[in-house]
Amino acid sequence: MAGRKPKIDRAELARLVAEGRTVAELAAHFGVSESGILQAKRAAGLAKPMLDHGRAIPWKLDRAHYQSGPATNLRNLSAIAQGADIPQVKINTALRWARRLVDGGLDIAYDREHGFREVPAPEGGGHIAAVLAEALAALEKREGTAAPREPRGDG
Repeated sequence: MAGRKPKIDRAELARLVAEGRTVAELAAHFGVSESGILQAKRAAGLAKPMLDHGRAIPWKLDRAHYQSGPATNLRNLSAIAQGADIPQVKINTALRWARRLVDGGLDIAYDREHGFREVPAPEGGGHIAAVLAEALAALEKREGTAAPREPRGDG
């Protein structure tokens, strides 16, 4: 039977995934490669959809800046906009950060040498305003209501 692909039973795969088996364990169980398991999980609808943060982070980040506050907040806003299930505390932090910038007339700029920096927003709002708007629209759609504003101390 050379060249014939092993058949992965979807019901058994779903059961084993639900048990928390790792990709390596599943590959050994079914006698296929880890790549084969990943393909089978996608085909069976068992894989989490991949998020694309390219719109929120359009720059090629230097490794040193990847885990910075702005990069993390932008990824979280992007995840919100794409409907990902992320912890409420991360949602709150990202929204508060973006609203502070937008309300202050600021945007974000990036260069690989210096990292992120706050800059005056262009007329019409800029990058952060657009990313925030996408996240808020997704939250409103998900919750069926306007996303609450953070309380402000300016009365």
